[in-house]
Amino acid sequence: MRGWENPYDGERDMARKPRLTCRMHDLRAARDAHRERKEAWRLQKAEWRERQRAGDVEALAQSGPPNGFALLPWLLMGLGAFSHLLQGKTPNPWIGGLGLFAFNSLYVAVAFRAFDKQARESRTTLAALLAMGALTLGLAAGYGGNWLMYFPLLGLAVGAVIRGRHLGPVGLGLSVLAGAVAGLHEGWDGINIAYGTFLSTMVTAAILSLSEAVRDLRAAREELARRAVAEERLRFSRDLHDLLGHTLSLIVVKSEAARRLAPRDMEVALTQIEDIETVGRQALTEIREAVTGYRDAALAAELDRARELLDAAGVEAVVRQSGPPLGPRTEALLGWVVREAATNVVRHARAGRCEIEVAGTPAGTRLVITDDGRGEGSTAPGSGLTGLAERLTAAGGSLESGPGPRGGFRVTAVLPAETGTGSTGAEPAEPAQPAGAGSGERRG
Repeated sequence: MRGWENPYDGERDMARKPRLTCRMHDLRAARDAHRERKEAWRLQKAEWRERQRAGDVEALAQSGPPNGFALLPWLLMGLGAFSHLLQGKTPNPWIGGLGLFAFNSLYVAVAFRAFDKQARESRTTLAALLAMGALTLGLAAGYGGNWLMYFPLLGLAVGAVIRGRHLGPVGLGLSVLAGAVAGLHEGWDGINIAYGTFLSTMVTAAILSLSEAVRDLRAAREELARRAVAEERLRFSRDLHDLLGHTLSLIVVKSEAARRLAPRDMEVALTQIEDIETVGRQALTEIREAVTGYRDAALAAELDRARELLDAAGVEAVVRQSGPPLGPRTEALLGWVVREAATNVVRHARAGRCEIEVAGTPAGTRLVITDDGRGEGSTAPGSGLTGLAERLTAAGGSLESGPGPRGGFRVTAVLPAETGTGSTGAEPAEPAQPAGAGSGERRG
């Protein structure tokens, strides 16, 4: 006959399994985090050694990546108590020996955890610090003499772990406690222990905080350098896109014109070929200037180039410009917009007419480019218009593009007036000459 089985045993086992699984996951996570910190420290140390071998001045000036070894030599302050323990001058030596071993072990653990922010702020580190405090209080109160030197050692550990607004009250309280315990054994000489504890706590915290600030500043400087390189690459890619897009479009258009005219009029075809050579040489110059970062797209020059490109593609160009003279930054930004918009008209719009209007006021400048094509600036929001929108937004302006109210496509750029340009009292600029199918007339 089988014995009676308790039905609740299975339920208890099932409830116990999830708890064990959670504990195992926590242990594995803690182990993985420890391995990651150890690997990060190893890589940091290897990088520092490589920089020293390469002759890096900053690396040579440093003593290495900060770690717990910097706090270990201060354990020599406890040699007096250890010497008394070996000489048999300490009562209950087993208690003193176990206390000394426990304190030193906790001190080494706290010293190495103090240089990792996540480990320093963990409950394990705070528990170890509290255990060190209890051991120090017990050993110093029970033995006195050289055992009182463990209060400054405790101050070192406290200063290495506790930062911020809690440091002052904790350091002051620890110093008062050290002075009170030392006063029971040494009288007024206990003030020296209190002073040494306070000094070791505050100086350690100040030095380590300064070291962390220096490391953070160095990391910030390296990050700024990486961002500067990334921004320069982005600037160059934008300039190269705008330059080559416009230039290659013009070369393609003129090449097609030369191919069509060659069987009928070789002289006109040769003129187109000469224009292609001129455009190519100009493109080389602009690319060199873009590489060095010196190129500014002047608005008047870009309007002439846009007129030439549209005229070569068989698009009637009408350019209107009014208002005071523009500042150099406004001219450069609007010049890029004119170049990109004209290139898109030739590539995608299939338009017969394109109007470019620049209207300047003391408050700002507005550029509007419209065509009567199929209402597409490009097949998708291209990197050209996207990059230009980012540039104008950074300058306090805006760039909008989309189908026009009467069909076609429209690009609108708005920029605020530049300060210190002295444009408020200037005469309005003369309207630019429109380029319509070989026409030389001016349109207001």
